[in-house]
Amino acid sequence: MTAHSLERKLAILSDAARYDASCASSGTAKRNSKDGKGLGSTEGSGICHAYAPDGRCISLLKILMTNFCIFDCAYCVNRVSSNTERARFSVDEVVKLTLEFYRRNYIEGLFLSSGIIQSPDKTMEDMVRIAKKLRLEENFRGYIHLKTIPEASEELIEQAGLYADRVSINVEMPTDASVTQYAPEKKPDTIRRAMAGVRMRKEAAKDKSHTGKRPPRFAPAGQSTQMIIGADGSNDATILGQSTRLYSSYGLKRVYYSAFSPIPDATAKLPLIKPPLMREHRLYQADWLMRFYGFNAGEITAGTDGNLDLAIDPKLAWALRNRHAFPVDPMRADREALLRVPGFGAKTVGRIIAARRHRRLRWDDLVRMGANMKNARPFVTLADWTPGALLDAPDLAARFAPQPEQLSLF
Repeated sequence: MTAHSLERKLAILSDAARYDASCASSGTAKRNSKDGKGLGSTEGSGICHAYAPDGRCISLLKILMTNFCIFDCAYCVNRVSSNTERARFSVDEVVKLTLEFYRRNYIEGLFLSSGIIQSPDKTMEDMVRIAKKLRLEENFRGYIHLKTIPEASEELIEQAGLYADRVSINVEMPTDASVTQYAPEKKPDTIRRAMAGVRMRKEAAKDKSHTGKRPPRFAPAGQSTQMIIGADGSNDATILGQSTRLYSSYGLKRVYYSAFSPIPDATAKLPLIKPPLMREHRLYQADWLMRFYGFNAGEITAGTDGNLDLAIDPKLAWALRNRHAFPVDPMRADREALLRVPGFGAKTVGRIIAARRHRRLRWDDLVRMGANMKNARPFVTLADWTPGALLDAPDLAARFAPQPEQLSLF
């Protein structure tokens, strides 16, 4: 194996980690070093919750411990049969990089994943050693997210949760059949069993003992997972249905959707072109509606061919298919109905409910509260506004379609 410099390893292994979307840092416990002890923070100038336009967090040192892997997942550029340049960090090198990057204010924490080397247990053991050394020897109080390996022993996954703020276990694909086809070494039952174990340990960590003492905190920011979309034939209805089951069964903080990216020397089973990134974006919007707006997967995709409309957001698409539920009067409608109005966010709805106790709301009032009245105008009735025949206009959907763009010839 070619000996690489630390700088070259960083270039290889940070690039290899870019396919992993699940690196958000929200939801962890508050922890800082303002008392003069330790290093790092998860608040204030620590985790800054910075996200790229496609939804990926950009505030963490996001690397693989190694891109060597004994598995041969068809969709993975780091699979054992891939002809890619390989590199591997030592435990001390990851610790050194994390501390040096943090001191230079480049990062607010660490997101660590890895290919499988020697065995799942050996790989997981090294990842746990990194987190443990950062916490206990370097007194690092910043954010740590470990991508755990479901095939590893329960004891190692439990240790990971003791030192990391968040742990994640990828379900890989939307269906068990796709996992079996594209990642034959991975077993859906094993993945689900590992996720269930994390949930049980996290719930157990909340319970006090008979002496009133709480057990050590376990993954205070919870667990997340990721699905690759566009590699198999699963439609959006299937994907959102799987997400619903994952949220309800394992108490996940987030399900991440990663658009498949074609890789060199790929199997003929995989598509030659990647799905549009807008599909990934629409899935995130639909996921948000399910978690915070009271929608379920079935109604979001009802009346479609199973895929979300790429031209308009899923909330607006639902409203256009269900015009009988509108117009809504913001003075009288309950919170659930207001949350379904296009252009009304959760904060705006809260402001509406608080303000309507004191006065009759008008168009300008809603604008000041942050409502997007361009989207909301056909779906609400106010003291100074009524949509009239607009709601039933046959070309209403066309009015929300994006404007045509001149394509470049170059």
